[in-house]
Amino acid sequence: MSGSPVWLLAVTFLVAGAAIWAAGIQLADQTDVLTMRLGLGSALGGLILLAIATNLPEIAIVAAAAVSGNTGVAVGNILGGIAIQTVVLVALDAFGVGGSRPLTYRAASLVLVLEAVLVVVVLAIVIGGAQMPATLITARLTPAPVLILVVWVLGLLVLQRAGRSLPWHESGQPPDGQQEPRGHRTAMTEQQATAEGISTARAAVTFGFAAAVTLIAGVVLERSGDVIADHIGLSGVLFGATVLAAATSLPELSTGLRSVRHGDYQLAVSDIFGGNAFLPVLFAPATLLSGHAVLPAAQRTDIYLTALGIVLTLIYAAGLLFRPRRRIARLGVDSLAVVTFYGLGMVGLFTVSNMR
Repeated sequence: MSGSPVWLLAVTFLVAGAAIWAAGIQLADQTDVLTMRLGLGSALGGLILLAIATNLPEIAIVAAAAVSGNTGVAVGNILGGIAIQTVVLVALDAFGVGGSRPLTYRAASLVLVLEAVLVVVVLAIVIGGAQMPATLITARLTPAPVLILVVWVLGLLVLQRAGRSLPWHESGQPPDGQQEPRGHRTAMTEQQATAEGISTARAAVTFGFAAAVTLIAGVVLERSGDVIADHIGLSGVLFGATVLAAATSLPELSTGLRSVRHGDYQLAVSDIFGGNAFLPVLFAPATLLSGHAVLPAAQRTDIYLTALGIVLTLIYAAGLLFRPRRRIARLGVDSLAVVTFYGLGMVGLFTVSNMR
């Protein structure tokens, strides 16, 4: 692609993004159907399937970047993706939630606060792992990615238990919150598929096809985007944290909008937090594929993006606890704070990336 004109690369990038959007909708639908049909709704396997399905673009981009040795794009996409996927909640608050109450007021749940805590814990390990020596590698793995994977799985087990019951009034559910039980969008999707006569085998085939399209489009995004960044003089870190991360967040945006429009606010927030907790797990396959310690090679900008992701997550965790009632310009106070901090954070990222 290096010899192609910029306009053709831009068109290729947009077409790949559109493919990810369309395939992402099918992935979400078929994941819902398979989760219900295979009885994974409250099982650990269901949570893992959902995390993988919603992050297939990131998996493809990280794998392609790791194999080609472009670890800057891989790290920037993982850590920048966390920040911008959190900002997806701002879009859901503004364009998906109707009425006078903001997203976090309606979605408030102690389980969601625990999911936010898992995101923060995983990102704290990322910061610590970045300080480890790059020579500390055995069997193509370094300690931090392994620890992240273990903490993520243990965190899912804790969340699975918390989702069944918490030793609090109403199991941690607030008064005047979401009317329908969390996950009812999943049941609605499966019921619609049953009414249309879609078999489990057909759902699995559609899931596989959508996954293949997403993986291929993700690789095309990474390749064309890398060349575009070179043409316009944008660093791999900045490109991976902004344009590329935004493109790979399209499935989360589409499925989140569907969730909030069905009144399943908790599922919409959970999908974002769940995806953000999963993204650092990709440091393990990135290290395996590249054969190098990816995380210790993190630059100042990567640590900066990690800190930004922690701040944005904690803002929404506070919103879920305090449940602000007011909406300003269609946004809750927490969403307004998140979009402000993200904008300032991007200015800071540009400054940090240009430091000598």
